[in-house]
Amino acid sequence: MIFNDHYQNFKRYNLHKAQLIIADIPYNLGNNAYASNPAWYLDGDNKNGESDLAGKEFFDTDKNFKPAEFMHFCSQMLKKEPKEKGKAPAMIVFCAYDQQMYLIELAKRYGLNNYINLVFRKNFSAQVLKANMKVVGNCEYGIIFYRDKLPKFNNNGKMIFNCMDWERDDIIY
Repeated sequence: MIFNDHYQNFKRYNLHKAQLIIADIPYNLGNNAYASNPAWYLDGDNKNGESDLAGKEFFDTDKNFKPAEFMHFCSQMLKKEPKEKGKAPAMIVFCAYDQQMYLIELAKRYGLNNYINLVFRKNFSAQVLKANMKVVGNCEYGIIFYRDKLPKFNNNGKMIFNCMDWERDDIIY
């Protein structure tokens, strides 16, 4: 598993082929990553001035993220299509709304010809500094990519909708 690291560093992890890959790719926010987040300001208050996060990216790899290279890497890391049912490989990619069509086209180049769009409807918004503009984003987007066989997600017999409510988790670890 690669966690909080760049996929290009995969060799140090001795990874095996996967049935499921989950990735949250850069949203191409650049040095405005914290622009609508209170973290831009000291103690979250613009009266206190800017914090060390003002004008920064979330990760240093955001500026040179190559989606085509990433999609190629993931297509190679997914297991082959199995003969048995319920074992088809898939990839879930969280992305910005406007990245979806580009990623779908890239996925097709690498044999991931099928997809299901996902929408996570939150009861909060990270765009709290834009609240005076009246419309703020409260959805996150994702796409399930797969080759031929529809992947199976076990959910104790309950349906899985492609639009899901996502409650805020205030647990601090």
